[in-house]
Amino acid sequence: MRIILLGTPGGGKGTQAKLICEHFDIPHISTGEIFRRKIKEGTPEGKEISDYTGKGQLVPDRLTIALVEERLKKDDCNLGFLLDGFPRDEKQAQALDLIMNKKNQQINFVFLIDVPKEIILDRILGRRVCPKCGESYHIKYNPAKVPGKCDVCGTTLIHRADDQEEIILDRLAIYNQTTAPILKFYEKQGILHKIKGDGGIHEIFSQINEILETTT
Repeated sequence: MRIILLGTPGGGKGTQAKLICEHFDIPHISTGEIFRRKIKEGTPEGKEISDYTGKGQLVPDRLTIALVEERLKKDDCNLGFLLDGFPRDEKQAQALDLIMNKKNQQINFVFLIDVPKEIILDRILGRRVCPKCGESYHIKYNPAKVPGKCDVCGTTLIHRADDQEEIILDRLAIYNQTTAPILKFYEKQGILHKIKGDGGIHEIFSQINEILETTT
């Protein structure tokens, strides 16, 4: 199965991606993770990515699409994958279709986790992340075992500078503007599924899993 997972910042997309990938044993492909790895490896692409992100700019479509295509060529994607953070606009969605056509494949499921703005604010304002390994926590809903310390590597957790209310509202406005065309794009293909994201983690996963289990 080839899945795209869409959702607003703070909508719980990352948590659901992990559950889906573990349950169905498919790779979780995150553009954010790809970018971080390239930067860490010091590749020419990593330097270019760092130049853009360091200025608070989006990584250009040209580079993002090329790196996603490179990742999808790996053997572990032969039996399926989950894309998280891509596509982020209609141009990338069209590019992904071309990549899939080259492989004689197609995207099977697109899930939108739909969460009310008030809940998103609550989730993001309480979010804490590990700057070393990327694990994510929440002071109320998913606290670390040792307060302020990552369960995985013990690093001190941080509250990201962009997890502030004013910035979050701006990001939501941009997200809604850029995502609307993507939703129409996949709705026309008949593969878009809207999931209510205001419930608990396992309640949301149950909705997704029911669709995947009954249509595969």
